[in-house]
Amino acid sequence: MYNLQLSPEQLEIRDTVRDFVAWEVKPLALRPERLEARMRLMLTDALDKASQLGLRTLALSEDAGGAGADTLTSCIVTEELALGDPDVAAVLAQTSMLAHALFDLLMTPEQRARFLPSFLVDDRHHLALADHEPDRDAALGIHYHRPERGEAGVKTTAVRAGDAWIINGVKDRVANAPLAKLFAVEVSSGANGASLLLVPRDTPGLSVRESDRGGHFHHGACGELAFKACRVPVENLVGAEGESPLAGDAARDLPQDSALNLGIGRAAYEAALAYAQLRVQGGRRIIEHQAIGTKLAEVAVRLEVARAAIWQAAWACDHPEAFADRSLRDLPLTRIAKVFASEAIYHATKDAAECFGAMGVMRDMPLQKYVHDALVCLHSGTSNSDAKLRIAEALAGYRRPANAAALAAE
Repeated sequence: MYNLQLSPEQLEIRDTVRDFVAWEVKPLALRPERLEARMRLMLTDALDKASQLGLRTLALSEDAGGAGADTLTSCIVTEELALGDPDVAAVLAQTSMLAHALFDLLMTPEQRARFLPSFLVDDRHHLALADHEPDRDAALGIHYHRPERGEAGVKTTAVRAGDAWIINGVKDRVANAPLAKLFAVEVSSGANGASLLLVPRDTPGLSVRESDRGGHFHHGACGELAFKACRVPVENLVGAEGESPLAGDAARDLPQDSALNLGIGRAAYEAALAYAQLRVQGGRRIIEHQAIGTKLAEVAVRLEVARAAIWQAAWACDHPEAFADRSLRDLPLTRIAKVFASEAIYHATKDAAECFGAMGVMRDMPLQKYVHDALVCLHSGTSNSDAKLRIAEALAGYRRPANAAALAAE
């Protein structure tokens, strides 16, 4: 089973990030003008400094120029960053995860030689996965215990024209879109299943529009990509045509999002605990009153149990052999952690805000921000309803076939 005792390297990384957040991120994130959801400009200076610490390339292998951190370490770093600012945490987690997936696992040596050097030298070189279409939401209830037709929902097309692909279409809800300099784009290329193409930001025919901060539930930077006769070389195809290696669950079954949520809960809890130890009422600090003490205890319980679920899911990602030898039950632990953490932490942030009394809802106080941020985690990404259906399929022993295989079997 996984060991809760962190290695000296993990402790050093955690403490370094914790100090960085305390001195460089949190003072900027908690400025009064940034507490409103619509007014939260990205902390680009903090992102640059985080990149210089190696957090942008945290999961990238050492051979490729990164730190080679495992999933558990990445979750620890994401939690610490989210304690200061979930937007900074979301951007770095997305880039770090995609850097490992693309440069370490999926690109050919020729592709790596073309794209990796520019990624390493530029602190503002972020990555994005464009796999969501407008008006295309997950409808797992329709496909419960049935194979999904993967390419049917991909309207962005890529047509082979000599030595190039010509891309047309629109992608929305693209995390990191306003900041990314390289996009991995899911397209319909005529083969059974979706294909994956690498598209640099400066490619003619590609335009990027940032999403309205108040109109979507997301952390970090999010936007829309529009492709109009966008031409990329044939060599930019990742994997085989019709077999996108990042399609479906491949890009989502990592627990960093839940670790980000945990950091938000910790920020609310630490603020409430500090206030309860200072505020005096009836001749005693309010933490000594049973109502407040019990409420803070309940918050601490929720956070600790959520962390245990997230860390177990992260450890399982790093040790898949634990499923093979039955050390762990063959269940989607990342989805289990997501469902539990998102619900528990939302309740925890509300309880933390209540410790402030009427001040907890004031718009110039950070507690309303923490509650809003936890609510975003509750509703962003894969919904809890869909996640529970995936868990139910696993309980029933249903194995979701690959898209291409499912279509061929029909």
